[in-house]
Amino acid sequence: MPNTYWTHTLRTLYDKAVAQYSAGKKGADTYFDEEETKWLASIGLRPINLYDCAEDSSNHGEPDWETFLLTVAARRDYFLHEMKRNPASYEVTGGELPPKTDELEGIVWLPRIIKKAHCFLEGGLCHDIMYGCGGDRRFFAENKVHPADFLRVIWASRGDDAKVVDFVKAHRG
Repeated sequence: MPNTYWTHTLRTLYDKAVAQYSAGKKGADTYFDEEETKWLASIGLRPINLYDCAEDSSNHGEPDWETFLLTVAARRDYFLHEMKRNPASYEVTGGELPPKTDELEGIVWLPRIIKKAHCFLEGGLCHDIMYGCGGDRRFFAENKVHPADFLRVIWASRGDDAKVVDFVKAHRG
């Protein structure tokens, strides 16, 4: 990969994924060559992360580039500084997440998005689960919380869900 700011390289790969998806090419593992896949791993991502974004962006108009970039920046920072570039040692499946109807202090979806955010930061979501999916986007919109801000609060809370609840309630208005 060219020696540029990581954001420039990510944008190139993002645009490539969107173009391939828009052209009808399916399958995250077919989008990037070995060098590109290795570069993605160096910032804590997998091809599925760009594929999911390209798919939802093409089909639903979101997430946009800026949201994707900010979300990836949070994951990248966590990967570099907390995980010291070590990949996750686990993968969480959909069956291991709290149900979509679960509530925490009256806030539907919060237990699920907390778990998904932890797993996304750690790189432990399986290929079938997307941080920032349609249900997550609905949660963020209803609670006036940006997905990247939520990740950073999850990181800063160090497992204290009460801090996350306080953050969400403060934004709900």
